[in-house]
Amino acid sequence: MANLRVDLGRGLVLDNPVIAASGTFGYGVEYEGVTDLGSLGAVVVKGISMRPSSGHPPPRMVETAAGMLNAIGLQNIGFQRFVEEKLPRLRASGATVVVNAWGNTVEEYAEVVRALDPVPGIAAIEVNISSPNKREWGGIIATDAERTANVVRAARAATERPLWVKLSPNVTDLTELARAAEDAGADALSVANTYLGMAVDLRTRRPVLSNVTGGLSGPAIKPLNLRAVYQVARVTKVPVIGLGGIACGNDALEYLLVGAHAVQIGTANLYDPRAGLKILNQIKTFLADESIGDINDFIGSMQAGERR
Repeated sequence: MANLRVDLGRGLVLDNPVIAASGTFGYGVEYEGVTDLGSLGAVVVKGISMRPSSGHPPPRMVETAAGMLNAIGLQNIGFQRFVEEKLPRLRASGATVVVNAWGNTVEEYAEVVRALDPVPGIAAIEVNISSPNKREWGGIIATDAERTANVVRAARAATERPLWVKLSPNVTDLTELARAAEDAGADALSVANTYLGMAVDLRTRRPVLSNVTGGLSGPAIKPLNLRAVYQVARVTKVPVIGLGGIACGNDALEYLLVGAHAVQIGTANLYDPRAGLKILNQIKTFLADESIGDINDFIGSMQAGERR
């Protein structure tokens, strides 16, 4: 059996590189009894803010070719209820818990991260500055290097826990934003969130989503995010976590090959609650077939250059 343990910085070592992504996995407890949460590398819960948030009104999800659009708007029950109602059940399941956190201002980011810092049972905090659906932000924070650095610095000062930063692909040069987050104190970079898109109804001649636009996820974006991970991994020293359109073991392995240290499974969870475990087993089979004894020997091993 190959070694699947991966180091994601600041002393956080996961048993394997397959992580349930924030958003499509709810608070994690929704999947109890359907999949073994403790067998995943980690579970990233949906975005938590200090106070409850109702998100956007429906309709806020729509299926598209090879993917889906969502404009949930980071709806959540808030820090206090999450800690009291959801986290104990997650810990009891054996899951390695990562909390995705957000605020509407730099101060609110620092507030929620500071509140999460002493709570037992949290392995890492993932700062979400890349949702394309938060009008309150006045634009996606992770598209501006200065705003990105300001939030990450504030979050870094508020916690000693491993700090992941979830970046946006809706930029001209993602490496610039990645370096800004790294320099401001990120321990790992989640690359990347959804692409801004929209859907329209020809009959009503109106947008399908109440928010007009939403974030595109699913298999349609995998080639784009694969390129993004490859570029970011080459210019940063912190671990990169790849996500976007992963639906099978080969998809995950491609992200690892180009430099990701771990992967997050998102949209696939919506149609197959056991997608993460299936992908993990497919990774194990590949490593055995290729006689690879340590997944870290495979990570970032792509041979660059022209094919001959």
